Amino acid sequence: MEDEPPSTAATNRRRLFGNIPDSTWNDWKWHFRNRITTVEQLNEFIPLSTEEQAQLRWVTMRYPLSITPHYLSLIDPCDPDDPIRKQAVPSILELSMGKMGIEDPLAEKEDSAVPGLVHRYSDRALMVLTDICPMLCRHCTRKREWRHGGWVRTDDEIEAMLDYLRRHKEVRDVILSGGDPLTLSTQHLESIIVRVRAIEHVEIIRIGTRFPVVLPQRIDDELCNMLSKHGPIWLNTHFNHPRELTPESARAIDRLLRAGVPVNNQSVLLRGVNDSLETQLRLCQGLLKIKARPYYLFQCDEVQGTEHLRTPVEVGIRIMEGMRGHTSGFAIPNFVVDLSHGGGKVPLQPNYIVSQTEEELVLKNYQGRKFRYRNPNNRKATRQMPVESLLSAAKKQYQTKGAVDADRVVV
Repeated sequence: MEDEPPSTAATNRRRLFGNIPDSTWNDWKWHFRNRITTVEQLNEFIPLSTEEQAQLRWVTMRYPLSITPHYLSLIDPCDPDDPIRKQAVPSILELSMGKMGIEDPLAEKEDSAVPGLVHRYSDRALMVLTDICPMLCRHCTRKREWRHGGWVRTDDEIEAMLDYLRRHKEVRDVILSGGDPLTLSTQHLESIIVRVRAIEHVEIIRIGTRFPVVLPQRIDDELCNMLSKHGPIWLNTHFNHPRELTPESARAIDRLLRAGVPVNNQSVLLRGVNDSLETQLRLCQGLLKIKARPYYLFQCDEVQGTEHLRTPVEVGIRIMEGMRGHTSGFAIPNFVVDLSHGGGKVPLQPNYIVSQTEEELVLKNYQGRKFRYRNPNNRKATRQMPVESLLSAAKKQYQTKGAVDADRVVV
């Protein structure tokens, strides 16, 4: 499941944070307070040349840096191409390729019914509660918000969103997002969940969070006990690489499930991180081992400052083709492009239809072999035989087989 021996993260923890006792290491608030947020701090843990430090200072003036101690302990400091490092440590390519892409590729501002509430699909809406995250992932869709400092929605802003939801009875599914909504205190988060749950036509609440990956200690008993009281709540998280599937993350997922909170995973396809069939297989099979369902594999959004991490779309299609037939079906996520300008999600997959007529399809299977498949014809299916003829045929069939008393056959 991992590139390295299972003890590597523990070894890194001892090397980097050997003076931190378990009681402190298991406190999510300590991790949050001790995030690495400057190039100087980063250099204490990952050796950087003078040139690299100068470059990263330029990058972080536009796109800040934040890494939790937990996630830092997963990085191989000796490998500049480490897939964990690529997600967390800034790159000069964020600026040198920065003119490519769009600030708000999904046109969330255009679809914001009131500030903070995105209503694109008729039956669901997304509440952006904060722009604060424990880690600033270098491929973030909302990278544009990083320059605005840390903010949390005021109660008046929350109430405006709730008022909109109350008036729009078609909304049955509400997603709490950010930033990361789990940066809010459990008490504050519950106060929002209670008010959403009080809206009669809202059936499902979802939480989008990367805490189980980058700071799994946040998924504690207090949080899980709170969530268990307000279901159905679903949680979507964001593992991108098998090495992120740590024992701490596995325990976090287990706690959520025991609290009645199902967990889906939404990966992003990233160059040099998870853009190979082998890595995706190990990731998705590893997710099933910790009881998280692979849900989406997103094509990396066309965000400014992320072009160096984006792959051609055909890479994702080839990965889907390679997974089909070689692992459990529910280990295969949906490969999705979230269209720019608010076009919504479009699933992509290999084309298994070679040819098609009203009578027959020629299909290609996962091995590349071709098969003929009879296509049911709706017009012919409606031309039913008289009931008497069906009954007579059924009696003859069962008399021949001697299976049952033909007089008891009911058509």
